Amino acid sequence: MKKSLTISVLILLVILPASCQNSNKNNAHSKNQKTAEPVQVERKDGFKSAYFASGCFWCVEAIYESVKGVEESISGYSGGHTENPTYKKSNTGKTGHAEAVEIIYNAEIISFKQLVTIYFGSQNISQLNGQGNDRGSQYRSIIFYQNEEEKKIINDQIEALYQEDKNRIVAAEVMPFQKFWKGEEYHQNYERLHPDNSYIKNVSIPRLKRFQKKFPELLKENSKH
Repeated sequence: MKKSLTISVLILLVILPASCQNSNKNNAHSKNQKTAEPVQVERKDGFKSAYFASGCFWCVEAIYESVKGVEESISGYSGGHTENPTYKKSNTGKTGHAEAVEIIYNAEIISFKQLVTIYFGSQNISQLNGQGNDRGSQYRSIIFYQNEEEKKIINDQIEALYQEDKNRIVAAEVMPFQKFWKGEEYHQNYERLHPDNSYIKNVSIPRLKRFQKKFPELLKENSKH
């Protein structure tokens, strides 16, 4: 048994430095990403893109798709260090990515500032690394900016939230946008296509209805209940 214990200790000593190195590498990448220059997405269709992460992307996609001026909401991954992330890999929490959405919107109908207001108004802004029972870094809240104007809009709204309640926690990370990876096709429009799914019925739809009750003036006509 003593020999077995000694071998176990040696194995642990070998593994721990590797784990620390991986952790340091991930932390360094996260720090570098937060100080990187944001990437500005240029569209040719006259619309603009915005990027948000706030728990399950099924929920967030449905919320924004109910908003007038939003042409499309796409589920995917962003904020991490892994190339070509997948749902299976992101669920390990090791890719650095969060479930995110790309919002394609008409800036003549809805502004980026309003999209940010919707973002903070449709989640538990104080919950770290998740929303509700969806917990883990892959469900953390991130709000991405593509330029200094967007960064100022985000920070101004965060400051306003603190002014309302100085003891409030705003858990969302504010990050320069780098790249969005579109999720698997079966995740797209998931709430609309799977209304009888138990998660959709018990989590997504109640979250959507709370948002719709709070922002009725921003809803598309066919989204009002």
